[in-house]
Amino acid sequence: MASVDITDLIITIVEPSVTQSKIIINKLNKIGANKIQYYPTGKLTLDLIKKFPPDLVISAMYLSDMTATDLVQEMRSTPETENIPFMLVTSENSFNALDPIKQAGAVAVLPKPFSSDDLKHALFATADLLSVDDEFIDKFPWEDLDVLVVDDSPMAQKMVCKLLANIGVTQIDLANDGTDAVDFINRKFYDLVITDFNMPEMDGQALITYIRNNSTQQSVPILMITSEQNESRLSAVSKAGVSGICDKPFDPQIFKNLISSFFLDGDIPTSSE
Repeated sequence: MASVDITDLIITIVEPSVTQSKIIINKLNKIGANKIQYYPTGKLTLDLIKKFPPDLVISAMYLSDMTATDLVQEMRSTPETENIPFMLVTSENSFNALDPIKQAGAVAVLPKPFSSDDLKHALFATADLLSVDDEFIDKFPWEDLDVLVVDDSPMAQKMVCKLLANIGVTQIDLANDGTDAVDFINRKFYDLVITDFNMPEMDGQALITYIRNNSTQQSVPILMITSEQNESRLSAVSKAGVSGICDKPFDPQIFKNLISSFFLDGDIPTSSE
């Protein structure tokens, strides 16, 4: 595996509180991460990471000049910073506040207070995202797969494409919602469909129902990646025929395990197991 070790990660912390920044830095040091930059504002962060890109940005939700949502969206819209992994540390628990950051492809959303184990797991997820898994690639001719990625967030599309590229998948089509995806499915056969849940026009559940009941490729594996937390809605998706569900933010290893289960293994794990 062409791997990245967490001790090699260059990390930028964005935190208006000096005390909170010291707490995070101390926990990072204890798990072996020592290459750390600290900036108190979003604007300063954006200016400097364009010149000196880190491997990971860890931000508080509320900064003096912007929110973490503003920060990550600006990062994702700028070529120099669009692929830098982003992690949120916050006491915020509102779905409406957190969902835009999850949709932007955050590697983790850590609640305050968080444990060193939580932080270590998130850093391993970051390292996994930055690594090309040669051992995994050798298990299967992934380059032959035709994959359809369905998500109304361009930022989420990029995250999924990055993970697919890390396991050797190169043939990827992008659809912006379920209606767009139906057009693709009616024109081309796919080996795998990866879809979001909440989308305009036609959501993930409706797309799955269409594929399973009305398309010519009813047995195609379908992986849903979603920030949806409503158990009844997720249950309805399962009944509609989804092959696996992965949470946003999602662990790259769980993502790979799910993909592997569709083509190599048997049982399909979920991100909650």
